Amino acid sequence: MNLKRFGVPAVVAVTAALALSSCASNEGGTAPEESASTLSGNLVGAGASSQDAAQQAWIAGFQTANPDVTIDYDPSGSGAGRETFLEGASDFAGSDRAFKDDEIAAGGFAKCAPDSSIVELPLYVSPIAVIFNLEGVETLDLEPATIAGIFAGTIAKWNDPAIAATNEGVELPDLAITPVHRSDDSGTTENFTEYLGAAAPDVWTYEADGVWPFEGGEAAQGTSGVVDAVTNGTGTIGYADASRAGDLGTVAVKVGDEFVPYSPEAAAAIVDASPFVEGRSEGDLAIELDRTSTEAGVYPIVLVSYLIACQEYSEPDNVELVKAYLGYIASTEGQDVAAENAGSAPITDALREKVVAAIDSIK
Repeated sequence: MNLKRFGVPAVVAVTAALALSSCASNEGGTAPEESASTLSGNLVGAGASSQDAAQQAWIAGFQTANPDVTIDYDPSGSGAGRETFLEGASDFAGSDRAFKDDEIAAGGFAKCAPDSSIVELPLYVSPIAVIFNLEGVETLDLEPATIAGIFAGTIAKWNDPAIAATNEGVELPDLAITPVHRSDDSGTTENFTEYLGAAAPDVWTYEADGVWPFEGGEAAQGTSGVVDAVTNGTGTIGYADASRAGDLGTVAVKVGDEFVPYSPEAAAAIVDASPFVEGRSEGDLAIELDRTSTEAGVYPIVLVSYLIACQEYSEPDNVELVKAYLGYIASTEGQDVAAENAGSAPITDALREKVVAAIDSIK
């Protein structure tokens, strides 16, 4: 493992983890009485519920290596997380979208130094699964316009010709479709509606937004609420972080000439094929996802969830701890932990290099 490429904060965390592992091995699995880590303190984060499974795994790994550290993460949703960070009630935020240009220009990030920019790190990459509950059906092939029509309410029955046309041989019932959407301000919703508007603009005429744009269907709080509503309903369909799809039916999406099911590999492919947002400060690694890509093997309904921190904090108390935790998340170990526990797509080495440089710049 090349620790140098992770930067100093990651080295602290990873070295401590290796020290713990070595001691446990030498003592027949008994945890050491003392840790090599000198880090201590408490970090508070809040935001994207899509990150929750990954955050719990990251926190467990980091606190094991750094036993004098406690990290609290409230999966309150992306909108709530950004607001909490703006108000200075958290040290970092998780968000399924980056801050917009006008939001950054408005400033007011309470924990940041005056005139400080922010650091936005794309450290959780995951497909958004279109999930459904239809007896006897495990997968469906759907065109973008069909998905948009279902959620817009213009396709109302499961045996609609638009669904049947791409699912020959599948028995589709004469049953009403119940679309389920998030009731809270959600980055997952913003990513999903952004895809619908880009891939099917003639059908989905609403602006991308974290708040569902119209009344209708069924609303549910958070990722878990949507999954529960789809699971407990009949003829229901929704959208959620793919790690939460479980045994529900899922949609393969038409991309170019093929139908592509979700996978971490397909999600990583769309990120690699997309540019960074122009005009951002150094350390702000917001990505402009190419939702209309026709490249083979690309799954376009993907969220890139960010870890957001100050470029410069007004108080230095937790700067070292913030950098160490973000460094651990960005490391190969941290990304593999998230992939194992949350089904996310590990970032590439090329992206990691940029992320580590951004973390190193935090002060």
